[in-house]
Amino acid sequence: MTNKLPMPTQSDRELREIYGELLLNLAEEDSRIVVLNADLARSDSTLKFKEKFPDRFIDVGVAEANMMGISAGLANMGLIPIAHSFTPFATRRAFDQITISIAYAGLPVKIMGTDPGVTAELNGGTHMSFEDAGIMRNLPNMVIVEPADAIQFSTMFKQIIYHEKPVYTRMYRRRKDIFFNGDEKFEIGKIYTMKDGKDITIIASGLMVGQAMIATNMLEDEGISVRLLNMHTLKPVDEETIIKAAKETGRIVVAENHSILNGWGSAVCEVVSENYPVPVARIGVRDHFGEVGLTDFLLEKYKMTARDIYESAKRLLK
Repeated sequence: MTNKLPMPTQSDRELREIYGELLLNLAEEDSRIVVLNADLARSDSTLKFKEKFPDRFIDVGVAEANMMGISAGLANMGLIPIAHSFTPFATRRAFDQITISIAYAGLPVKIMGTDPGVTAELNGGTHMSFEDAGIMRNLPNMVIVEPADAIQFSTMFKQIIYHEKPVYTRMYRRRKDIFFNGDEKFEIGKIYTMKDGKDITIIASGLMVGQAMIATNMLEDEGISVRLLNMHTLKPVDEETIIKAAKETGRIVVAENHSILNGWGSAVCEVVSENYPVPVARIGVRDHFGEVGLTDFLLEKYKMTARDIYESAKRLLK
């Protein structure tokens, strides 16, 4: 048996509760922080912010495009606006306003998209966005991050809020997963190495980090040396770390809670094909709309479980 990873654990609090505290604490230090919401303050834990800083909270109602325009205006005045909604409404519904008023204008608005991918669960297909990161990835100036757990989110929080560019964050509102121990250093634009290995690389983001950890241990039980990378930033892409993994392990599996079209798998394939071609397998949603279901059921349905990652890795190793 080779060196195994500790298994994912569970926090006693949801990520949104921890996010709400981070937001409040930072707002006490910095009066430039303004929160915008599209009628979801209770859902994303910004209600306490509204109660404590009513003059710095704007609820636009179900008008996400207007929310992005207002955010751009606030950023242009030197404030730090943080706009919130479910992922499909924070991105595709307001995409033109984000494109022109925020990205084209180069304004550092922070957009929080909650319940990415299959974690929209019982809200179903209308609220289950598999393309949000992909469409945002097309925008110049846009930074895209996906913290996997509360520890990673807490570590990266100030980097996100004070980044000079607009940032889109995929936030796992109700998840309690814990993948890290608190000693790690995370940096926007730099892949974090969770485990080194020489036979194959697994690259995972967000929810899929937990599945990738389990798959890694399954492979390690068979004596296969796995390099596990946490790609918490989709844009800018850490090309150096991906190329190094391609050269040193020769095979890559990418696991994402997103469509395999124009997401993390696509980004890795682009880097590899242009610099050091090796076989790449992509685990993610394959050209489907979402549907009603709990996360575990949907992971099985879309073949995104640890077993699916393991089997893809075994196929590449052959």
